[in-house]
Formats: sequence, C-alpha cells, structure tokens
Amino acid sequence: MKTQNKFDVLIVGSGAAGISLALRLSEHCKVAILAKSDLEESATLYAQGGIAAVTSATDNIDLHIADTLTAGAGLCDPDVVRFVVEHGPKSIQWLIDQGVKFTKEKKDKYDLGQEGGHSARRILHAKDATGKEMEMTLVELAKQNDNITIFEQHIAVDVIIQQNHCVGAYVYNIAKDKVVTFTAKAVVLATGGASRVYLYSSTPAVASGDGIAIGWRAGCRVCNMEFNQFHPTCLYHPEAGSFLVSEAMRGEGAHLLLPDGIRFMPEFDSRAELAPRDIVARAIDHEMKRLGIRHVLLDISHKPAAFIKKRFPTIYKRCLEFGFDITKEAIPVVPAAHYTCGGIMVNMNGQTDIPNLYAIGEASYTGLHGANRLASNSLLECMVYSYAACKDIVNNLSNWKLPAKIKPWDESRVTDSNEEVFILHNWEEIRSFMWDYVGIVRSNKRLERAAHRVALLKQEIQEYYGNFRVDKNLLELRNLIMLADLMVNSAKQRKESRGLHYTLDYPDTSSEAKPTILIPQKGQKIL
Repeated sequence: MKTQNKFDVLIVGSGAAGISLALRLSEHCKVAILAKSDLEESATLYAQGGIAAVTSATDNIDLHIADTLTAGAGLCDPDVVRFVVEHGPKSIQWLIDQGVKFTKEKKDKYDLGQEGGHSARRILHAKDATGKEMEMTLVELAKQNDNITIFEQHIAVDVIIQQNHCVGAYVYNIAKDKVVTFTAKAVVLATGGASRVYLYSSTPAVASGDGIAIGWRAGCRVCNMEFNQFHPTCLYHPEAGSFLVSEAMRGEGAHLLLPDGIRFMPEFDSRAELAPRDIVARAIDHEMKRLGIRHVLLDISHKPAAFIKKRFPTIYKRCLEFGFDITKEAIPVVPAAHYTCGGIMVNMNGQTDIPNLYAIGEASYTGLHGANRLASNSLLECMVYSYAACKDIVNNLSNWKLPAKIKPWDESRVTDSNEEVFILHNWEEIRSFMWDYVGIVRSNKRLERAAHRVALLKQEIQEYYGNFRVDKNLLELRNLIMLADLMVNSAKQRKESRGLHYTLDYPDTSSEAKPTILIPQKGQKIL
C-alpha cells in the first residue's frame, strides 16, 4: 500500500449529486470528493434545461406525479415518485440558500419553463445554463469548506469490500500514475451515467459508467439498463461535439422540420414537439431513415430575436460559432445518447445491496424514471437523494467502525503495455456497435450482433491487456464494455416495446410492467 487516505465518507463523483451531498455532510463529518477530471467537469455542468419542481399556485404535486408516471410508461415506483416530487420545493429552497440564481421574470417571481411531458410550467432555470449555475456555485462552496477534501484527476478502480461491508476504494491517481487506498466508513458512487457507451452523446467524456460498473463488480444488483434516453436535438455539425440544444426551445415554441420545411411531429403525437423524448427521438430517427437524410431541422426563428437571445444566450452564441443564427434560420439537429435511466439499485436512502455503499444521481436506479425520464427530473432526483443519503449516513455514522486492517492494493495486478492505439480502437468499436445495434430502434438480430461483439471484446481485453492494468483509458474501456454487456443483456430480456426500449420484433407493450433486474452470481468471473 503506497498511501492511505482516511475519511468518514468518500464520494466518487463531483456532479450535482456528489457535490451537494458533500456540502450537506460537511456539517457533520470529514468528506473526500474524487473527480476524474477537474472538479466541475460533470454532466451537471452541461445541463441546459433546468430542474423540475412545484413552486407556483398554477401547479400541484399530483400533476407533477402524474406527468412523471406517464413518462415512465408503467415502470416508475409510485412511492418513490411521490417522495421525490414532494421534496422538490425544499430542494429548490436549499439551492437558493446556497446562492444558486434561477432566472426571474419579475423581482419576486421565477420564470418557469415548460418541457415535453409536463402539463404545467414548473422548470426553474438559469437561462439556458442551469447546470453550470448550479455546479459552479456548489463547487466554489466546496472549495472553501474545511471539512471537504478534493482530489482531482483521481479515478476509482474498485471499492473495497471486507466482511460484506464497503470500507473504502482503490483509486488511481492519474497525475502520479499510482494507485492510492482510500478508507471510509461510507462510500458513495455519484459518477453519473453511461451515455459515452454510444457513438453520439450529449454528455462529457467522463460519463463512462464507472460507478455502475464498480457497483456491479462489487456485487450490487442493477436495474433497467436497457432504457437509455436519447435527447432528440443535438446540433449536427462535424466540429460541434454533439452540442445539446435544450428541450426548452421546443417548450418555447420551436418546431421540428423536414428539409422541405414541413413539420412532422403532429403526425406522430398529438403533443407534437412537446411529446416525451422517446417519442420525439423515434420520430426523428424514422424520418431520417425514411428519407435517407443525415439530420432534421429545429426552427425557433419565428419568435422575436430579442426573446431568443435573452432566453437562450448559450445556445445562440454556440450556434453562431458554427455559422447558424437561430434568430433567422433553422438549425440541423440529430438525436444523441443523453441519460441512463437504469443503474445500481438503491432504496429511498440511496443505499445499495452492500452495507455502507451508496449510489445517488444518474449512477443509481431509484424507481423515479421507470422506462423514460421526464425532462428536468434528473437534477431534482440528485438533490432529493443527496438529502436522503446525508440523513441516513449521519444517523448511522457513529455506529460504523472501520476494520483494523484494510486489504492493500495488490501490486502484482499491474501489467505494462504501450499499445494505446488498440485501446482507443476498442473504445470506438464499442461505441459504434452500441449505436448501430442497441440504439433508438432495436431488433433481435441487432442485439445478437451486439452480444457477439461484446463477448469478443471482453475476451480480447481479458487476454491482451490483462485483468488489472491501471491506466485511465483502460479503466474506462473496462467499464464501458461491462456497461455494454449489461445494456445488451437487459435489452434481450425485454420482449416488448416500452418507453425508451423499442424493438421491431416486439412492437407492442405487454399488459404487465416488470423491471429488468440483473443479479451478479457469486463466484462468477467479472471483467
């Protein structure tokens, strides 16, 4: 063991879930945060739309619950949905108390947006950069907090399980190229989702499903990994890096158009552009394949230019960089992988199957999202479960004791290789076949092809690289292939089309809604 860092709580991940939990816990104990890149680099930073909560007299809790259940297509846990929605206003107030500045239409009234699937205006936002406002505000508070220690450029390899309890994690220090052992009375996986398993994604490069893979290797159940949400509208441009164009634009009246300028969403759903994301994404995918086109168009230019610039300053400026003026013309858009609705199974305190191991945010499966996430419910889930996990950890912390001896990192597990070109090739291969075979529209044949590629790559990684070579790219590759395996296996088990899972071989929805739960088998060999 080269170094040991001892804390009360170790949080893996620095997005909205992890950073808010750290701030809450800091009033009671010593906390460490691991950030794979810079502290603020997370999916939260790029979240444009906002956070959903009932904060106006024209809205109510039951409406928000009903909208969430409808979007979830029968797979939401009603008790969890009510728990999250009822705690929404309190979570918003906590953010405001921390200094987060949501956009107001008047001095004492917040400007509430509306997005697909919502029956009322309930989206609090900071113009079109809500995630950035939240993340940067909370990050600055964390940096100033004496009870929070921040470790940037650190990636968790695996959690440490002793006597069936989680007691810490082995962590790779990227800058120093060494493994460090962290011990903690509780470990929280808050690493975000796994959208980078797909070729086109709206999420940052750090979203490689690390937490879900770590939880699965540790023995946690995962649930509903077949449900990956594709955001319908990302800017189509070779240099844009799948820049997200917020659903809030459609909420404010933007139209989806074919190349000839004709709207097509009214033909697919009575809610047109405000239909849930799975319906809109499938409609775009259908039209692109039917016409053989590379993109469709999104047009808000019929709205006043001053309104567009004020409401969507980030999108306006970014599109302008690529030669598109959204106040005057339609912009090319395509769907891209956006949100992982499945994840590590947890209870209403964020506890996993393993004592002292928690998971919150997009890495977890709480039962809130079901078969499809309602827009802007994700940041709400982060805030509510950071509160719930904090409460549970604080209530139990004094009763938890660390073992006298912690298993050291086995240095013999490290192997050497300079074949980075093969790692990058395998990374791209995973993302390509997942996009082609496990994307917006699936079939038995496509899933079998994906399963075949997963098996070959798992064998290649096992044989060529060795099990435990420590390197950022290989650690991420290892996690990505594991996530691909979980997604494909989950998709193969669902013999119906529901929510985000649409298959040509089973186009109808079953009368019985069941979650897809995968359980690690004791003694099984896991990559």
